[in-house]
Amino acid sequence: MNEKNTKIEKNNIIKKINIESKLNKEKKAGKSEKRSRENVNRMSQEERVQYLTEAPIPGLICQMAVPTIISMLVTSFYNMVDTMFVGRLDTQSTAAVGVAFSVMALIQAMGFFFGHGSGNYISRRLGAREYEDARKMASTGFYLALIAGAAVGALGIVFVHPISILLGSTNTILPYTIKYLRIIFLGTPFIMGSFVLNNQMRFQGSASYAMIGIVSGGVLNIVLDPILIFGCHMGITGAALATVLSQAISFLILLVMNQKAVIGISWRNFTPSSYYFIGIFKGGIPSLCRQGIGSVATICLNTAAGNYGGAAADAAIAAMGVVSRIAMFANSALIGFGQGFQPVCGTNYGARKYRRVREAFYFCVKVGTVALFVISLAGFVFARPLVALFRDDRDVIEIGMLALRFHCVAFPLNVWIIMCNMMLQTIGMAGKASLVASARQGIFFIPLIFILPAFMGLLGVQLCQMAADICAFALALPMGAGVLRKLKE
Repeated sequence: MNEKNTKIEKNNIIKKINIESKLNKEKKAGKSEKRSRENVNRMSQEERVQYLTEAPIPGLICQMAVPTIISMLVTSFYNMVDTMFVGRLDTQSTAAVGVAFSVMALIQAMGFFFGHGSGNYISRRLGAREYEDARKMASTGFYLALIAGAAVGALGIVFVHPISILLGSTNTILPYTIKYLRIIFLGTPFIMGSFVLNNQMRFQGSASYAMIGIVSGGVLNIVLDPILIFGCHMGITGAALATVLSQAISFLILLVMNQKAVIGISWRNFTPSSYYFIGIFKGGIPSLCRQGIGSVATICLNTAAGNYGGAAADAAIAAMGVVSRIAMFANSALIGFGQGFQPVCGTNYGARKYRRVREAFYFCVKVGTVALFVISLAGFVFARPLVALFRDDRDVIEIGMLALRFHCVAFPLNVWIIMCNMMLQTIGMAGKASLVASARQGIFFIPLIFILPAFMGLLGVQLCQMAADICAFALALPMGAGVLRKLKE
């Protein structure tokens, strides 16, 4: 027995030496980023866990983050391009896409609920070397998302008219919103399935595989938009169809790439038990709060813009929709960077290497703050031309420019808010994570969007997000710092 244990120990030491040797050679050759990414994809389960728990944090985070940043930027970019092409039609179509954005955000929220819920669980199980449990969670989360997506899509098509009114459509915007949403609801299962596959692969360290599917869908959407909107004279319907077709193709590519990941999807591992439901709920409820409440916040924003926009109500709704897309694009880089942190955080927390969790968190906060400060400065200076890219309408530009500048003032504070939420969610503190996640666009934004415009009119609508960001930061700062102190102990 002693000889057998000694042999196993020697083999583990040899594996560790081999991995460290490969990394050192790559660094010396100056090709570490490309080659280490390829090596991570080819590693066995045990090698990948060892790599995530032992490689230097700065290089590891950057390697994990590059594919997720690209994926997030491409996803956000094709949403912006969608708005830009539709903006060439008329103000009502532009406003309709802004109104429909809240539904897209809600569908995304449900996709993140299943994707982050199962993904967080998977990363912790990998850190604990419980691979079979991770496989069951992966399949359960994926198939539950498809079922939920089909149900949401069917209900959405049936009730598309009252939903469009509830979202804040004016009488002139309503026909365009209905046309757009009817197509989007058809693609709901593919959209939710894509989010689950993307996040599960990312949490197990296969972010480059996930990137291929997401980027392919984004590029296809950008190509299809002008063809269907203008070439086929489909207008806003063409924009919606381009989105659904690209999401369906992205879903199929991700499904193929998933088979190359360490933890793949299989029907035989589908285990719809209360144990896995609870696991998904605990890991996914912060994302559902963040994205779902964000959807409610968008509805409130559109309603307030319409109510206080006066004669320029349609322009106000269109302007706030444009600003939301620009802010989402800037924020997507930070979220992508944070997503590179999550598999490192989850695996090391599962392996009880809390020092590395703290080191990774502070590294991301420092880099993210510098990056968002530069982005905010650029957004403030170039606010007018940025808004004008989407819609060449004087009222839209004037309203959107001021709102974007207010937004940029507090934008760097999002680094701590988002990173704190991701850390709490990944280590399983669902209650605290949900509180932080719902703070920015829920706990503070929703009351403020009713209070500020009542006293300040449209100006209150424009500066509401800035005020909410400051309040959310004040809540997240002591909460995140307290958890980090406990990890230090």
